[in-house]
Amino acid sequence: MTTLDLRGRRGRPLLGSHLFLLVLTVALLAPVVWAVLSSFKPAGEIIRDPLGFDPADFTLANFRGMFQDVPIGSGFLNTGVVLLAKGAITMFFAPLAAYAFAKYRFRGQNLIFGTVLLTLMLPTIVLIIPLLLEMKELGWVNTYQALILPGSVDAFAIFWMRQVIAAVPDELLDAARVDGCGEFGIFWRVVVPAIRPGLAGLGVLTIMNIYNDVVWPVVAASSSRMATLQVVLTTLAQNISGNRVGADYATITGELLAAATVALLPLLILFIVLQKHFINGILAGSVKG
Repeated sequence: MTTLDLRGRRGRPLLGSHLFLLVLTVALLAPVVWAVLSSFKPAGEIIRDPLGFDPADFTLANFRGMFQDVPIGSGFLNTGVVLLAKGAITMFFAPLAAYAFAKYRFRGQNLIFGTVLLTLMLPTIVLIIPLLLEMKELGWVNTYQALILPGSVDAFAIFWMRQVIAAVPDELLDAARVDGCGEFGIFWRVVVPAIRPGLAGLGVLTIMNIYNDVVWPVVAASSSRMATLQVVLTTLAQNISGNRVGADYATITGELLAAATVALLPLLILFIVLQKHFINGILAGSVKG
């Protein structure tokens, strides 16, 4: 069998895989592209010709109306505050807890870690009522504390980082101890630099989870003053119809698409900038060296 035949046989499965991935990518991106393009169409055209797009009809009217009718600025502000505070807590304490599970041996370790993993199986709706009652007793309803603290150190983050930290050679830690480094110093100076790809992946996932969270913010911060961006988006139709007399379905649809486009931009930019770190983070710890 010639080299050309071997290359041809190897190339056919590769071509099929590429075609499948291309079709899958188009199917996943088509709704997003449609929403973005439609946000620049006149409101009436969105209803009249949903799939068409004429560059001559390009308009920013939907965005101007959306910024007038919707408190999207305060939604971005509240989301930013929650993202910074909750993200910082997650990124510090989750690796610290994972380090203890990965590199220390203590009584009840497997039981405690199993209990942590067990919380992954609990539906979010089961935890909402107890958490809400707890927030009420603390007087934290409609406050940043309620939006930030619950779930700031979740089981998935601990499990993720435990798998990454477990791949760090124990010899590095023993060498640091011989040099007189304290336990927290070992974590901060040896482990953290070694798990940067995993931290980057966790950081991207944490940002996406906090940014897209809607169930808990709706319950914990029911006032419009504390509404996060996703809460603003979920109540956008009601806000528009309540703030503008005679707002029709086409206008509401156009402003919904405009708001969705604005909300999409931060995550899109984040993924484009950090996609390399995200992919490296996904792969971190998958092969133990």
